[in-house]
Amino acid sequence: CVYSTVFLILTSLNNPISIRRQQEMKNSMLSAILDQQARARLNTIAQVKPERAQKVEMMLINMYQRRQIVGQVGEAELIKMLEEISKTEPKGSKVNFDRRRVVLDSDSD
Repeated sequence: CVYSTVFLILTSLNNPISIRRQQEMKNSMLSAILDQQARARLNTIAQVKPERAQKVEMMLINMYQRRQIVGQVGEAELIKMLEEISKTEPKGSKVNFDRRRVVLDSDSD
């Protein structure tokens, strides 16, 4: 009986209807949390850097559930949050080119 319950839970998590329902719930919560300008900015970020947008979305939802957010978050507040997140994230790898110059000595001829 326990195995069948676990199986039902696992299959319902991968169910497209369940995933769609979770996405709708997330979108409705974000609509309640963010004003239109902040929501538009977050959607733009999601197109360029989806992992960063997901991180911000989860952070906003968690703060909302803990009642750390009072009222709607505006675009300026969202920008501050994004700046704080970018400070904590590791920088991308940097590639340095070491071009060694070969000195041609004309005297050796």
